[in-house]
Amino acid sequence: FGGLDLAAVKEDLHALMTTSQDWWPADYGHYGGVFIRMAWHSAGTYRIHDGRGGAASGTQRFAPLDSWPDNANLDKARRLLWPIKKKYGNSISWADLIVLAGTIAYESMGLKTYGFAFGREDIWHPEKDTYWGSEREWLAPSGGEGSRYSGERDLENPLAAVMMGLIYVNPEGVDGKPDPLKTAHDVRVTFARMAMNDEETVALTAGGHTVGKCHGNGDASLLGPEPEGAGLDEQGLGWNNRTRRGIGHDAVTSGLEGAWTTHPTQWDNGYFDMLLNHEWELKKSPAGAWQWEPVDIADADRPVDAEDASVRHNPIMTDADMAMKMDPAYRKIAERFHEDAAYFSEVFARAWFKLTHRDMGPKARYLGPDVPQEDLVWQDPVPNGHTGYDVNTVKAKIAESGLTIAEMVSTAWDSARTFRGSDKRGGANGARIRLAPQKDWEGNEPARLARVLSVLERIADDTGASVADVIVLAGNVGIEQAAGAAGVDIAVPFMPGRGDASQEMTDVESFEVLEPVHDGYRNWLKRDYVVSPEEMLLDRTQLMGLTAPEMAVLIGGMRVLGTNHGGTRHGVFTDREGVLTNDFFVNLTDMGNTWKPVGENLYEIRDRKTGQVKWTATRVDLVFGSNSILRAYAEIYAQDDNREKFVRDFVAAWVKVMNADRFDLA
Repeated sequence: FGGLDLAAVKEDLHALMTTSQDWWPADYGHYGGVFIRMAWHSAGTYRIHDGRGGAASGTQRFAPLDSWPDNANLDKARRLLWPIKKKYGNSISWADLIVLAGTIAYESMGLKTYGFAFGREDIWHPEKDTYWGSEREWLAPSGGEGSRYSGERDLENPLAAVMMGLIYVNPEGVDGKPDPLKTAHDVRVTFARMAMNDEETVALTAGGHTVGKCHGNGDASLLGPEPEGAGLDEQGLGWNNRTRRGIGHDAVTSGLEGAWTTHPTQWDNGYFDMLLNHEWELKKSPAGAWQWEPVDIADADRPVDAEDASVRHNPIMTDADMAMKMDPAYRKIAERFHEDAAYFSEVFARAWFKLTHRDMGPKARYLGPDVPQEDLVWQDPVPNGHTGYDVNTVKAKIAESGLTIAEMVSTAWDSARTFRGSDKRGGANGARIRLAPQKDWEGNEPARLARVLSVLERIADDTGASVADVIVLAGNVGIEQAAGAAGVDIAVPFMPGRGDASQEMTDVESFEVLEPVHDGYRNWLKRDYVVSPEEMLLDRTQLMGLTAPEMAVLIGGMRVLGTNHGGTRHGVFTDREGVLTNDFFVNLTDMGNTWKPVGENLYEIRDRKTGQVKWTATRVDLVFGSNSILRAYAEIYAQDDNREKFVRDFVAAWVKVMNADRFDLA
């Protein structure tokens, strides 16, 4: 990125907006609409419950996203961008370019944007870890096999879209049946799961539909397969219509046909003029899709044809647009935006920035001259920490504090384990474990946590260190003590500089989605779930950015250190608790033992000869002896010549977790 000529990139993007190509002509002579949709749909897959999806890795280029019905013809948008990507090469990622193109599109049509940050890194394969739903067909209606809905239209977590293959909601209505009030429910749930409130939702809906148009002027059944199903000769393009022209005003994408506003290439308040000043009725598009059209409209207010300015057509609204008019809460916001165009533009610009940057993590990861100076609460701001204190003095005070190894290690782990590599949220930096809502989470054992924090906070006050640093240092001290007791002299690497966030810097509602409801590393489940404990462990491990060997060594170490939630004894396969040994793996792989289920998630380990119960275990414990891959790691760490390797690997994995959110160290 450092060598990127940003002014030249922007100039090239502005020129591209109005340089129409015969193979995919620009609507109204301007590509802004399709580039905005491309950027929007890249960012719009983000969901707050697991932080997956979003625009930060350029995943729209790969299956399944490149072939989702809702992403139809965005393959052409990326091909239009290819000459610019080719020109600037490694200095700009696809992920950055996709979002930048949408932002420049808005600027070229008259919007003053809020800012832009570079820093998105491309991946080179599909994200197989992301769960998009269990339906077996595109756009499967709710209520069918594998439906994502239950009860009174309760959407399955962590999903945000209403159907497999959609980014948001069905534009025709719930399950394709127009009903704006029912659609309003879907819109509210979907946008909330993208961390948007009602005002941001109305702004984004209106701002997205102020420009551009829908495409449905033809028979959708004549379209060719999506990119992943197309032939080699299509070279990664899909939805081609070989029976007629199929481009320009003859293109078919969503199936709806028409523009929302009188001037589809101009940023203005025309969306609200159109929506609120007219009555609307249901019609069918040429492709057979439900859409709303005005009952009566002056010819001068009708948008011109995308290719022939001498022809005018009715504007259209989707069912989601009509929800902005018919839902009382949305209507109130829409009317305010209608009355105050400047306010609407400001709210939209900020919401667009949030939409396209929500999954990038804190501002420390932002690059470029257009990064806004303002700290925004959804960025989870953390003030700069101190580095001038004496680390050894802090460690000495911790060692003399009377805290146990389990207390120190558990508290540091709980502080750091919230980190998600998906959207770079959570982690130990900021010490938000001492703030609402984290201080009251069941998984953090509030009573134990308060007792430990009262000790560590005094040490922070006495030494000038941040509480965040002291929490991590306490965990390190505990590990060093436990390693020493095992005969391994090791210093756990530590980098000072974490800051302490305030309650005012912390959006309680936003952080609630980070609450752990399970933690295999501390052998804890909040309750029984449909998903098995070992599957949840794998999901959490992937979110934390850990590998399978790192997962294994951390589990083995945490068990013998006695860090189980609530002090349970499950999986503590040692008689030397608090000593960092490889006993967990030694005893797990010992054929002198047998393993018997005694409950849904509980097992007894018995002496094979005497039948005496030696230990108890959970599924998370025994999977390391059952799964062939995990057993291979267990056997490595159980070897007599790998006792020290076990300790050193544990420390390396521990430091990785503690520093996962230290983007200032990169």
